[in-house]
Amino acid sequence: MADNTPRTEHWDSVEVSLLTCSPHEEIYSLYGHTALRYHDLSTGYDAIFNWGSFSFDAPFFVLRFVFGLTDYELAASPLDYFCAYYKQWGSSVTEQVLNLEPAEKARLQEALSTNLLPQNRVYRYNYFYDNCSTRPRDMVEHCLEGKLEYQAREGFAPSYRQMIHECTRNHPWATFGNDMLLGIRADQPTVREQQEFLPANLMYDFDHAQVYANGAYRPLVKERRLLVEPGVQLIEADFPWPPRTVFLVLLAACLALAGIETHRHRRFKYWDALLMLTQGLAGCVLFVMIFSQHPTTSLNLQLLLINPLPLFFIPSIIKGRQNSHWWIVLLTMTILFSIGSLFQNYAEGMMILALCLLTRLMSHYKNA
Repeated sequence: MADNTPRTEHWDSVEVSLLTCSPHEEIYSLYGHTALRYHDLSTGYDAIFNWGSFSFDAPFFVLRFVFGLTDYELAASPLDYFCAYYKQWGSSVTEQVLNLEPAEKARLQEALSTNLLPQNRVYRYNYFYDNCSTRPRDMVEHCLEGKLEYQAREGFAPSYRQMIHECTRNHPWATFGNDMLLGIRADQPTVREQQEFLPANLMYDFDHAQVYANGAYRPLVKERRLLVEPGVQLIEADFPWPPRTVFLVLLAACLALAGIETHRHRRFKYWDALLMLTQGLAGCVLFVMIFSQHPTTSLNLQLLLINPLPLFFIPSIIKGRQNSHWWIVLLTMTILFSIGSLFQNYAEGMMILALCLLTRLMSHYKNA
């Protein structure tokens, strides 16, 4: 394996840069990417240090990601390879050359070398708190001799959910999936440090940051370059119907079945069993998310409606028995769920789903 560790004593010829890659259409890249570039002009050493390396082939990758148990690692690669990858996707790569003193470059070189060691390169990834954007930020901050001062942002403080919505605006089902898993904490206002989990926010903050040392200020970024021009991106279509449309169709089906039940005095028990099975299985996912290491998923008020309880009542529904306990449980869950919407933003169409379940409840009572 080639030695990717940066070595130099000619600090004036060394450039350290923050690279920000714009999003592309792969689901893991909808939020952009950040890396550090270490370039020694005297020796030609030029490497990208990237904390976003992972493998989809790792055992139970998706399950571990959902539970916050995913391990990412630092990798070093040539600049040409890094830029070629993003160019083929149509993503831009912006370079911010950092205004560092020789001692700060030396400290950063040592930190990169240490972090790249096999025993240090792997870390426990967390999407909001410890990712490919926060890692290079922390490394740069810790290597500065002075105090790094950021410029206050104007306007309101967005929540994690609002920032994610902006990134997934062209992918309604990705937005729906995120909103299903995120709980009430994702709706709280964030501060600057939290907002920097997104590469674009970190790039903006670095542009407006200054280092105070030895009684003087200097800008953190001394030069900005565009390494890769933005290209043409093809937006891959999701499922043709957005979530709201799917739930409206489901509501129409429930109303139609309720009308048939009223006129023909029959019950569609297997339809109800299917709804309850779907509701219960989805509820199992939300329930186990309580134990995830992602703090923003532990308190999810959508559990008031989407939870495992329906699974326990399916047998009695299939057998055609009147089960007043289930209808009381469903009515209670729906009422509490509606109240919960005052405190948490639900996934698109969830209130329509609650109306679907209420429709089935009223139909059964009317035709009992």
